[in-house]
Amino acid sequence: MSTGNENDWRVQTLARMRELILEADPEVVEELKWAGTPVWSHAGIVCTGETYKSVVKLTFAKGASIDDPDRLFNSSLEGKVRRAIDIREGETVNAAAFKALFLRAVAINGAGKGKAGRG
Repeated sequence: MSTGNENDWRVQTLARMRELILEADPEVVEELKWAGTPVWSHAGIVCTGETYKSVVKLTFAKGASIDDPDRLFNSSLEGKVRRAIDIREGETVNAAAFKALFLRAVAINGAGKGKAGRG
């Protein structure tokens, strides 16, 4: 996973995406799970961030249910539940579009609350 080198493009890219997530949702909870994978949650898991040799992957737990008018999702498109954004070296993600996508994911998590048995 991560190389741990702050000069590595993957570490820098993941740090930038973390900044955007925190800007979009200051109430998001970040935890390290599954061998140090960052997991961002708000009313449930929103997304995870993983670093690989050639990509930084942000996987949205309920991505298939999220409206993506800016077409940020470019990986795991055939899945019935998850969707991912793969970022390669030198690529950038539209910050405003990403923050809007993240907030739509939070809203989907929140929509599932308050059903039978909860109150």
